Amino acid sequence: MTGLAARLLRHRTGPAAATLLALIAGVLILVAMGTLVESGLRFRPEPRLWVTADLVVAHRTVSHTIKEFDGGTTTSAVALPEGGTVDAAVVEEIRRLPGVAAVSGDDRVLIGSPAAVGHGWGTYTFAGRPITAGVPPRADDEVVVDVRLGTAPGDSIDLVVGGTSRSYRVSGTAATGTAAVFFTDAQAARLSAHPGRVDAIGVRVAPGADRGAVRDAVGRLASAADVTTYAGADRGEAEQSANLAARSLLIEVGSAFGGYVILLIVFVVAGTIGLSVRHRRRDLALLRAIAATPGQIRRLLVGEAALLGLVAAVVGAPAGLLAARWVHGELVGRGFVPADFPMTGGLFAVPAAVGTALLVAVLAALLAGRRVAGIKPVEALGEIAVEPRRSGRVRLVAGVLTLVAAGTSGVFTLGGTGSTAALAGAVGMLYLFVIAVALLAPRINAQAARLLTRVLPRIWGVSGYLAAANLRANAQGMATVLTALVLSVGFGGSVWFLQNNLERQTIGQSSTGTLAERVLTAPGGLPANAAGEVRELAGVRAATGVRRTQVVVRSFDGIEPVAAQAVDPLGITATMDLDVREGNLADLGAGTVALSATQASASGWHVGDQAELWLGDGTPSTLRVIAVYGRGLGFADVTLAAETVAGHTAGATDDEILVRAGPDADAALAAWSAAHPGSAVLDAATRTRLIGIDLAIGAWLNRLLIGVLVGYAALAAATTMVLAALARRRELALLRLVGLTRRQIRRMVHVEQAGLLGTSVLIGATIAALTLGAVVNALTGSPIPYVPPLGWVVVLGGATLLALATTVWPVRRLLRIPPIDNIGIKE
Repeated sequence: MTGLAARLLRHRTGPAAATLLALIAGVLILVAMGTLVESGLRFRPEPRLWVTADLVVAHRTVSHTIKEFDGGTTTSAVALPEGGTVDAAVVEEIRRLPGVAAVSGDDRVLIGSPAAVGHGWGTYTFAGRPITAGVPPRADDEVVVDVRLGTAPGDSIDLVVGGTSRSYRVSGTAATGTAAVFFTDAQAARLSAHPGRVDAIGVRVAPGADRGAVRDAVGRLASAADVTTYAGADRGEAEQSANLAARSLLIEVGSAFGGYVILLIVFVVAGTIGLSVRHRRRDLALLRAIAATPGQIRRLLVGEAALLGLVAAVVGAPAGLLAARWVHGELVGRGFVPADFPMTGGLFAVPAAVGTALLVAVLAALLAGRRVAGIKPVEALGEIAVEPRRSGRVRLVAGVLTLVAAGTSGVFTLGGTGSTAALAGAVGMLYLFVIAVALLAPRINAQAARLLTRVLPRIWGVSGYLAAANLRANAQGMATVLTALVLSVGFGGSVWFLQNNLERQTIGQSSTGTLAERVLTAPGGLPANAAGEVRELAGVRAATGVRRTQVVVRSFDGIEPVAAQAVDPLGITATMDLDVREGNLADLGAGTVALSATQASASGWHVGDQAELWLGDGTPSTLRVIAVYGRGLGFADVTLAAETVAGHTAGATDDEILVRAGPDADAALAAWSAAHPGSAVLDAATRTRLIGIDLAIGAWLNRLLIGVLVGYAALAAATTMVLAALARRRELALLRLVGLTRRQIRRMVHVEQAGLLGTSVLIGATIAALTLGAVVNALTGSPIPYVPPLGWVVVLGGATLLALATTVWPVRRLLRIPPIDNIGIKE
């Protein structure tokens, strides 16, 4: 049957090309996304600091176990936002263990300018690299720097640590592969943002010692301190690097959207193949009538689908790899991924994408041809001559249940915080609506046709009457077209605008809630005591230091990191208005926390409750909720007192200082800024504009994913409508033979499209509004989403142009052919 399938494809170039286009695009998207995800999953970081260490003790993740309804348990783990620390006392405990040759605690120091990371010299002794020039640091004012910083032994270098600039003499240079600076151990401990704790501990086992025994002994000490021991190839996991963050990003994006992309491809490919097979029912019925067995029909359809899938793989897989390379370049250029992050060649992504496309194509062909293959040969042509009057009850019940699930999913599936979670939740909710429409499409078409029957003839006369009759007769056959159009309008009108709403709400809340007229910033951060100094300046009424961090909280399905801000509570109500809805923000202090309404709802916390969470370094903390506020997007979902996070963040600087002051304070602020090199005084409008720029850069990846989803949905609508139009050859030829003119037929087709498009737009726009409204309400508390002025014009106008272009052009082409040439064939 494979040879017959190949010959039939050559004579069905239209449907075959449409199906092939859908498969090629599907393989391309799957390969591109799969390559990125595969790169994240296969990445194994190599140790750079702990090259010669046999064991590394560190605290990099926090886990939480929850009990399921069935009695089982599920454990979820997340990477600690601030990296995690280990009690420095553990260093001495490990040093006293038998079999330990050397041990060093790493006091990690964040350097603001030049951007680098500092360590103690004891850490470098585990790097396994000799210094390239000079000698190790012997005094607290000496450092060894990486060659990337462009200095030589004997030079002087200014380093901004903790918001304060200090001058050091370069005693030597080294090649570590990163922008690193090495202080004496004593100086690194003094500069560390978490005194009494170290970032990690490297352990070297003595030659001849029992490595297993030493590892077990170190493991017991680590377990007692609630930290982890890394050995062998896992040592790289203990080092904090941009590559690890990039790996997490790629995996997160893949897990959030990979399933939805596959589901969309299933929609498109299954719909295209299903419609193609449906329009060939006459040919397939004829084969059954001349004694072809059901198995032969199925093998024929499977053969055609498999051949198209293989051709799509040959074209789509290389294109997908090129697309992945382009996306990787964009991710590097926009700062999402380091330039040295290794990308895989799609070793697993390509076979997985090709296999998925082939499986979808084959299953779609089998499902589409099951009715024709199953009927008796003598009944084949009569059975296939008319459309079924209605769909089955099972499909009706499934559609209603899916519709109910979609309608109630907004509150329960959109409880996560953050733009990625919101976008993933919106896509999931949208899919439920679209699946419901796909199941109910025949009945929706039938009801719409009944309503249009009363309207169309009155407006367009004979053409309107014929259009209404066609809509009634083809209610079942046009179900795929309706679903494709609803999918396109739904995607374009919901997830496309979600990012706009997130950015607009974030900027709006930040601008409205910032009462300060001035903002102090510096590239390397500002000293923790700077806010107190600024308060003493002439003309300054209030100053609030703000340090951005993250905390880990429990969610309905595990734990997740959420954005937090640590502030100096003194005068906070004078510099920022968080739109407090319950409680009093003036009560903020050590041992307390304020939450956004979104986070309070997601975690089930209220004013007066004890909120159990983890600070950014993994320290468990129980804080009393003193306020719930509305402007979580503009500021953060969690607001803490600065003293609560002191010693629990990677750095000890404030990101900005909000200053409430009159014009008479400008001179004093300028003088203070001049005394702190690198700092700047911004007005509130400039700060808001910079926030918008940062949001646009961070939202690029979401917009790329949205564009892929919307573009593929539009492709689905286009190919489906072209197939539906080309399948009307015999029908249009018959109408011309009975006396209708080309103009009347074109008008009839236009009226049909107007009716079908109107129904699709109405349903798609309703779904988009419900989805977008539910997500925006969950994130901002406002049920009315923002749509750009030309947004709906673009979506609805695009859908209209798409429908007309993919129907009018094929019909015009068919009408150029003499009707006698088309009357004898079905497609």
